[in-house]
Amino acid sequence: MSEPRNFHNYIGGQWLAPRSGRYLENLNPADRRQSLGFFPDSGAEDVDEALSAAQAAFSGWSRTPAPRRAEILFRAGQLLMERKSDYAEAMTREMGKVRLEAEGDVQEAIDMLFFMAGEGRRLYGQTTPSELPDKICLTRRVPVGVAGLITPWNFPMAIPSWKSAPALLCGNTVVLKPSEEAPLSSVHWTQTLEAAGLPPGALNLVMGRGEAAGAALVRDARTRIISFTGSSDTGREVGREAAAGFKRCNLEMGGKNAILVLDDAPLELALEGALWGGFGTSGQRCTAASRVIVQKGILARFIKAFVAQTQKLKIGNGLDPGVQIGPLVNSAQLEKVEHYVQMGISEGARLAAGGRRAVEVELQHGYFFQPTIFSEVEPNMRIAQEEIFGPVVCVLACDGLEDGLAIANGTGYGLSASVYTRDVEKALHAQDALEAGIVYINAPTIGAEVHLPFGGVKQSGNGHRESGLATLDVYSDWKTVYMDYSGRLQRAQID
Repeated sequence: MSEPRNFHNYIGGQWLAPRSGRYLENLNPADRRQSLGFFPDSGAEDVDEALSAAQAAFSGWSRTPAPRRAEILFRAGQLLMERKSDYAEAMTREMGKVRLEAEGDVQEAIDMLFFMAGEGRRLYGQTTPSELPDKICLTRRVPVGVAGLITPWNFPMAIPSWKSAPALLCGNTVVLKPSEEAPLSSVHWTQTLEAAGLPPGALNLVMGRGEAAGAALVRDARTRIISFTGSSDTGREVGREAAAGFKRCNLEMGGKNAILVLDDAPLELALEGALWGGFGTSGQRCTAASRVIVQKGILARFIKAFVAQTQKLKIGNGLDPGVQIGPLVNSAQLEKVEHYVQMGISEGARLAAGGRRAVEVELQHGYFFQPTIFSEVEPNMRIAQEEIFGPVVCVLACDGLEDGLAIANGTGYGLSASVYTRDVEKALHAQDALEAGIVYINAPTIGAEVHLPFGGVKQSGNGHRESGLATLDVYSDWKTVYMDYSGRLQRAQID
């Protein structure tokens, strides 16, 4: 790797050093001896400058015809296709997910750019008859203002694309604050949009910690939209602050997602789904299948096979061929997972696989944890209720469909859920009864596609959605227009 260098914020079309002069080093979680560079530790003064740039650019960008805005997004998608391999490799180095998953992350951003570019010639409103003669009624979408976007480290390019592509398409200007754990992918995202011809100030990138840069972005009156992805605890505080300023607020938060495996399920398929859903991205997904609820008739057989296949998973640097499980993102996440494993043991769950840090010599410089399975887990145990965000899967037993649905619904979260069964009646009943924003039939709890809404209920979200056409309601306002060409006063509901 080349000598680490300083990266800068992107404000008003210029790459600028942070006002404080402070930087945070970004280390490879698979090998802490490797540095990806030093990134701004920005504060309120940097956010202030970025918001001023976004506010100044709003008038011109919002008046740019939507098809023209969309053309820039389309060009960015083309550029990102060309840069996909390089950006995926950098992503693996900065946050640890295996190379194939990193390529999928970049591909999701490409998909989002192309999807939103297509909406530039739609952004449909409605026309409707009036109750009065010689009168036209219609609705149209209009931009809201400056959007403050706060994104996490686990999907460091996909999630910024989910937020900034529709925000820009709708005519808003953007200040993006990525996680300090994975800022390089947002630099690459910004560079791509810049190269595609996005005008100065339309997108601004401010890097730094949430308690400084993120909080300043949420508090400032100039942000009219706040879109946040992260923990439910932080999301609650973001929501309160946004509500105090009467801001539109989109919260995408955690999950304690369940796969329900009934005794008539295609067992091998369910096992593959549990492995991918539970241990993909080392379990560091808000949609990770951290609970697997199995009907008692096949429970013993399922656990035996699940443990055997889990123990075959290869742990290592995500750039190495054949590796299936990469590192956790940092030491705090590693310690959190260890804490929950000890908690599960103390609660009386049986540790069936894993349960400790990887001890191989070649992994000693990274944050590696063995993929872990708990069996004999009761629904009220903390490991079955709280989001761990690591490679830990709890296996619970159920008597049948209704018992399994009750267990699946018995947490404060409601993001993603899955059921495996060959019975179409059970499958349809389950998709109706599961309290989740996303439901999969005979597939794991991960695998969202950009043209469909993404988000959850209960503590997983606040009613808005990422992706799909539903996200346009976050980033645009409805304007209702009445045009009366009668030449006389007409009084609705009276005349």
